[in-house]
Amino acid sequence: MIKKVTTRTIRGWKSGDHKISVLTAYDATFAKLLDGAGVDIILVGDSAGNVISGYETTIPVTMDQMVTYIANVKRGISRTFLVGDLPFGSYQSSIEQGVDNAVRLMKEGGAEAVKLEGGIRVAPLVEQLTDSGIPVMGHLGFTPQSVNQFGSYRTRATSEEAADKLLKDAKALEDAGAFALVLEKIPANLAKVVTDTVGIPTIGIGAGVHCDGQVLVLYDMLGLYEDINPRFVRHYAELAGTVRDAVTKYIEDIQSGSFPSDEESY
Repeated sequence: MIKKVTTRTIRGWKSGDHKISVLTAYDATFAKLLDGAGVDIILVGDSAGNVISGYETTIPVTMDQMVTYIANVKRGISRTFLVGDLPFGSYQSSIEQGVDNAVRLMKEGGAEAVKLEGGIRVAPLVEQLTDSGIPVMGHLGFTPQSVNQFGSYRTRATSEEAADKLLKDAKALEDAGAFALVLEKIPANLAKVVTDTVGIPTIGIGAGVHCDGQVLVLYDMLGLYEDINPRFVRHYAELAGTVRDAVTKYIEDIQSGSFPSDEESY
């Protein structure tokens, strides 16, 4: 197993047989478990707004929150590569704003790269970030920060025109210096075309098997988050029920007086 995953490691996986594993995390405890299990990349996503803060969308997530989540995860890892999301409103106003906030995620949070949403529109920012020594992961297809503009959670780039635009966006991000690219909720055949066309790794989420890697929100994958159940999520555990059962038993043991026992008392 590689001692430390870096951008060079990730780029190298583009031409090999290794499929890149990515999961989200927001705290040191889960981060340590993922790191020990061998996950290649932890994405501290603004999905924390949904699964941690209970927001309906990712829009309300702040820079201060992201810095805290990233710093939490940083303390739990040693091998895994750490990517932090630039939240909505932290890079839309200007290149200068985007650079300043990306620097915060790295200096204060400890991120090793940042992720942002958009294609040709954000390419100048990606180029500036890259020139400044900040690795960038792109994000195309369904971009959660634009949910109000989309007006739905439907699959993106389903028309020929939209597919052509997405491919151009992907090339623009690669040319601007992005080291990897998330493709979310796009047709699998389009994801294959993008993956075969660009020279940087693609990370799919609801984009089929042909991407260079896959990402899921940890709370979805573990069956902890029950508010929504996207088609692309595979539950590798059903922990929501396990947690409820454990808490119910804890309450029962308190009421019956069986907890704490003599052995559990001082």
